[in-house]
Amino acid sequence: MTKTDPFGFDISVSADKKRRTRGRRGMSGAFETSRRKCEHPGCDLDGQYRAPKSPDQLDEYFWFCKDHVREYNLKWNFFNGVTEEEFEAQIDKDRVWDRQTQPFGNKDEQRAWARLGVDDPHQVLGENATRNPGKTGTPARRLPATERKALELLEAQDNWTKAEIRKQYKSLVKDLHPDMNGGNRADEERLQEVVWAWDQIKDSRSFK
Repeated sequence: MTKTDPFGFDISVSADKKRRTRGRRGMSGAFETSRRKCEHPGCDLDGQYRAPKSPDQLDEYFWFCKDHVREYNLKWNFFNGVTEEEFEAQIDKDRVWDRQTQPFGNKDEQRAWARLGVDDPHQVLGENATRNPGKTGTPARRLPATERKALELLEAQDNWTKAEIRKQYKSLVKDLHPDMNGGNRADEERLQEVVWAWDQIKDSRSFK
């Protein structure tokens, strides 16, 4: 069955197979579809193996038969004619995949810092520029969400004992209860939250 394309392209399976065979290399590295002749003088065999012409022309190739490409490769020297300094420079580039790092900050940034009297941008952090004190204090305990919320309402810490939290609870009730503050009922909602919070803590097993 022939498949046609509205743009005039042949999208049949057979056409796709033909395209895929063009320029394919076998396991030996040979371009089996090549119709070139070996470029070694006096050789009339098929040139199915390619080799770069020079280190400066890696995308341009000679085409040889198997025996002559082996002979060519044995004589190949990428660094032929390169000085010792050029060789070392190439090795250094290869270590970073030929992507050399740039100095920290550009000239405009350096001038901006200089106007502020800072030679090194890291100096703006002072003596702590290279220090990482890390987290301080004891890590928070794992508590149920209700108990964690209760501690927030009671303004208490999770490392307090139940007696210490009870003392904090009584102090808040004294400040919020209308009988204790001259009949002011503005804090009744807050008082209800504090009472609820203590109910969560007093029956909890998380506090001694």
